Amino acid sequence: MGKEMERARDGQLVQRGLQGDRQALEALVNLYHGAIYKLAYRMLGNREDAADVTQTCFLKAFENLGSYNPEYKFFSWLYRIGINEALNTRRRNAGIEPLDQPIPDQGDGPELATGNDELQTQVQTALMQLNDEHRAVITLRHYSECSYADMAVILAVPEKTVRSRLFEARRKLQGVLSAAGVER
Repeated sequence: MGKEMERARDGQLVQRGLQGDRQALEALVNLYHGAIYKLAYRMLGNREDAADVTQTCFLKAFENLGSYNPEYKFFSWLYRIGINEALNTRRRNAGIEPLDQPIPDQGDGPELATGNDELQTQVQTALMQLNDEHRAVITLRHYSECSYADMAVILAVPEKTVRSRLFEARRKLQGVLSAAGVER
């Protein structure tokens, strides 16, 4: 489905949702639940927290659906809510040691992901050592496959900033992985 068709579909679902159509809201959840969960998991490294963030993200989105600006992509607006919720959860949980958990989604993904469970765990562990800004750009680009323009909207920063953050995040992630003995 093309981006314009996606935008039109999402716009129609949002309008129907604003009119009280529960099926339209359910359709939005079905379209974006997996992506928001994956985003939250990559940001937090914890299944339960990711599930909570996903639920909270949709609740907040639907409570504030009237503030959505249809000039922008719905998924960008929703991802921004998801990133904010993940960061808020991370701050609340600061100092709590996460449990080692396997990556829940082994589907098609970014260049960093492979079918190797051990490598997946090492990459997630390294990702959790990055700061929030770097983890967000890596997650959005490589796991959610967002364009630079979409990332700029989601993160509310200029595209140039997105590019420089991503460059630095990749460099730092490579350093963490190298220090852990993980080779490309």
